[in-house]
Amino acid sequence: QREGHANVVYSHKEEGVDLGLWLKKQRTRKKKGKLNISLIERLEDIGVIWDVLKEQWENNYRLLVNFQQREGHANVPQKHKEEGVNLGKWLDGQRQQKRKGELDISLEERLEEVGVIWDLCKEKWKNSY
Repeated sequence: QREGHANVVYSHKEEGVDLGLWLKKQRTRKKKGKLNISLIERLEDIGVIWDVLKEQWENNYRLLVNFQQREGHANVPQKHKEEGVNLGKWLDGQRQQKRKGELDISLEERLEEVGVIWDLCKEKWKNSY
């Protein structure tokens, strides 16, 4: 309640209790199907996010959509920040994952829908002729 969210970092301690570690264990138990449904519901009621990486991706995607709507393109400069998030660096990371074949196809498609260009050098060369 004090922080406005329940996304406790792993190293956080609250009144001497390893709260971050405890939450990590609850996430692991849920993933394995070993967490009581009533506890799941209670944790969800206070805003616990079960898949932090997915939530971060969704937040960054939302920022990208906002950028695209405002700027008319999705070619975020590498050092550009939106709401304190280095959106350019994040997008570069998505491009690197695609090049390595590590980007989930559904995420790739969503990025393409907002106009992400995967190979900027190739695109610049193509547009110069």
